[in-house]
Amino acid sequence: MFTGIVEEIGVVSQSRPGAIVIGARTVLSDLKPGDSIAVDGVCLTVVARTDRSFTCNVQSETSRRSTLGMLPVGARVNLERAMPMNGRFGGHIVQGHVDATGRIVELRPDGDGLIVRFEAPRPLMRYIVRKGFIAVNGTSLTVVDAEKDWFSVALVTYTREHVAFLDGGVGAPVNLEVDVLAKYVEKLLTVPTQPSGLTIEMLRENGFA
Repeated sequence: MFTGIVEEIGVVSQSRPGAIVIGARTVLSDLKPGDSIAVDGVCLTVVARTDRSFTCNVQSETSRRSTLGMLPVGARVNLERAMPMNGRFGGHIVQGHVDATGRIVELRPDGDGLIVRFEAPRPLMRYIVRKGFIAVNGTSLTVVDAEKDWFSVALVTYTREHVAFLDGGVGAPVNLEVDVLAKYVEKLLTVPTQPSGLTIEMLRENGFA
């Protein structure tokens, strides 16, 4: 489980079929084989590490569904270790399970901030709402606006300086993970009765529908 608060920007040092090696510093302080780590929002398992880098296996399904399969050597990536039980929850629930890829379609200055508009698959947009959460390359962001096939976010200077998904500029692909709570609510509202006996009426009585 992750929070979407990027800890460090790493650099891809090797990329080969089935594996990726990433140079890093901060996350290596307590990273060990078997640990989970989010790389550009994709939950991967560390299989080896050195004093300067760590290696993760990348399954074919992961390469197809995310941008990891197209990362060149030298690419910068957002890194976040799994959330400790005693840590602060600064973002939102991020699983590291990418739903789809989108792309940056506009970068517009807005005072000291930057409005970034992303194109996203239409089926995914039903989970993306104004003022809701979205994870872009593993970064927890708040949605400013959302339409049929796009959404936008506002980035303050600090965020722009500590994440890597803007590196490619307009047209760059990004990994998208919607708020898992939205998917659970949809499932509850479309299935008349759950095995536990939970019903739409019970949800409404408790203010969830």
